[in-house]
Amino acid sequence: MRILLIASAFNSLSQRIHAELSEAGHEMSVVIAACGDREVREAVFGPGGGGPGATPEFDLCISPMLTTAIPEDVWSALPCLIVHPGPPGDRGPASLDWAFHQGVDTWGVTVLQAAAEMDAGPVWASAPFRIPRGAAKSDVYRGELADAASSAVHEAVRAFAVGGRPHAQRHVVTRGVFPQTLRRIDWSADSTERVSALLRAADSSPGVLDEVGGREYYLYGGEPEYALRGRPSTLLATRAGAVCRATADGAVWISHAKPKRVPGGPPGVKLPAALTLAGHVSHLPECPGSPEIAYRERGEVGMLSFGFPGGAASTEQCKRLLRGYRHATERRTRVLILGGRRDFFGNGIHLGVIEAAASAADESWANLNAMDDLVEAVLRTTDRLVVSALGGNAAAGGAVLGLAADEVWLRRGVVLNPHYRLMGLYGSEYWTYVLPRRIGQDEADRLMEAAMPVSAERAVRTGLADRLVQASPEEFTEAVWAGAFELAAAADLRDRIAAKGKRLVQDEAVRGLDSYRRAELDRMRDIFYDPYAPYHALRSDFVRKRMPEHTPEHLTGSARAMR
Repeated sequence: MRILLIASAFNSLSQRIHAELSEAGHEMSVVIAACGDREVREAVFGPGGGGPGATPEFDLCISPMLTTAIPEDVWSALPCLIVHPGPPGDRGPASLDWAFHQGVDTWGVTVLQAAAEMDAGPVWASAPFRIPRGAAKSDVYRGELADAASSAVHEAVRAFAVGGRPHAQRHVVTRGVFPQTLRRIDWSADSTERVSALLRAADSSPGVLDEVGGREYYLYGGEPEYALRGRPSTLLATRAGAVCRATADGAVWISHAKPKRVPGGPPGVKLPAALTLAGHVSHLPECPGSPEIAYRERGEVGMLSFGFPGGAASTEQCKRLLRGYRHATERRTRVLILGGRRDFFGNGIHLGVIEAAASAADESWANLNAMDDLVEAVLRTTDRLVVSALGGNAAAGGAVLGLAADEVWLRRGVVLNPHYRLMGLYGSEYWTYVLPRRIGQDEADRLMEAAMPVSAERAVRTGLADRLVQASPEEFTEAVWAGAFELAAAADLRDRIAAKGKRLVQDEAVRGLDSYRRAELDRMRDIFYDPYAPYHALRSDFVRKRMPEHTPEHLTGSARAMR
């Protein structure tokens, strides 16, 4: 079918639905609803935006992520299916926030048809999902909720295709906007457990509004700390960019913070808390360790797991991960797993830290070289098999880091965006070697030019990845361990390790890895140090969450070219 996605933003869920429906054979196009009703109408009806008797150019519309109403003339002329992050009968703009506030164990996703009243249309499909204890809201959104949404959307599309009919909602409950007053922390009375829960329930968006040193900030993170103590609300220490703040019975680590926007000023940038609160933490001690990175070992298998909030890795985070990788390769293992956690695998360099740096060009250059060093270490590991295990999405340099491994395992539902041009970049991380090695030069060029999300199924089908892991987000890590044990016990493992070393020697005889790196970095240096390069404006718009005036051109065309 011809399907139009109407979304307020082309976020992780919108990308997943688009990629999966494209892989299923549907002809897809996208319009960003935030660009205005006129653009939505023109996407549906063509130039001129419709009018009496106008015929839609699509068979169906799906809205995976929508914060505004679809124009009545659109949903009256074209069936529009809305993905609502709540069970049947639930209505309102903050459904998942209320679910976390109520502490429920199970929630649901409903696919309903657009009608005059928001979230009140008939239901095409629904699916339940669990909310794991201690999980952050954004993690659940990209994990359990996204899985349920995918299942419900596919069910609804199949039902629509065969002429099915939706059913009316019953037992309706309407909830309003979730207020910051319900997120407020009382540092003198609230326990570590409660403060952590409040921060996790506001993770990614909107954060918990609080005051530090007389200024208001949105706070994110919420990892409990029980060894450090102090007067409630006091800042106690820093660790790997996070800041520790005392609660009534312990403390919590705040990973990120963003200053509240001043009226008339630019939007704030969410940064590692130690950077945002720099004026308040310069006197604090630095605690050792990095909770973002961990190494574990079981028999002949090692797992270097990592998880950076939002998926981006700053210069310092790349350096810490490289130190962890070098430690892992010093161990006597036959298989090394890189990743293995649920949620983001990696999204490349940290554009927020770059935006806040004294010299964006210098920090871009340092961050990129640190990421290159990490990818090179993976490519030059020839004494064991390296498996990248992606439990969540990956983009740009983060995706290429995963693809640099000997085997790439993806949890079903993962979306890859192994391209750079939407940020005005040529790209680095040895992509000019890694991608053609996996899928050939022609397919690599097409993938980079199209700049569209790739579903896990398509990645495996085309050779971009090697294995699809059928597991829930909670079960993913153990499923990876199990697969790695089988790999370590395989009779041909020694031969495979020897073969990978020989291939690297053969490849470098044709063209050395250093040559790929120099050529990529030459292109990137020109971009970073050109103040008029589009990268700088695109980066600023991205980190400050400015919406485009029009739907990006690459989203409006058919996905047929990607098949």
